[in-house]
Amino acid sequence: MKTDKASPQQKQSEVGVYECEIHLKFRLIEDKAIFSDRGELLNFLIESFMIGADDYLEPLQSAVTTQEVSDLEASPEMRRQLMRLRNSSESM
Repeated sequence: MKTDKASPQQKQSEVGVYECEIHLKFRLIEDKAIFSDRGELLNFLIESFMIGADDYLEPLQSAVTTQEVSDLEASPEMRRQLMRLRNSSESM
């Protein structure tokens, strides 16, 4: 005898391209040498801000804005990845 079990419906997520702007302002106590490499500095600052306030970091201001943009505004590489994600979610 075959029984029908209700299968949970998977929520299909929609992916899109977003333009995001983050403005952070905080005070930080740190070794001056860290500020010589801009790429390393950005990673360090974001990581520090994510960890949160402590004796060495004082958040002053933060603002985040996001806006969905047309797929055509993305680079060709991002558009290919977007198509892959959309195709993989359709096959589930």
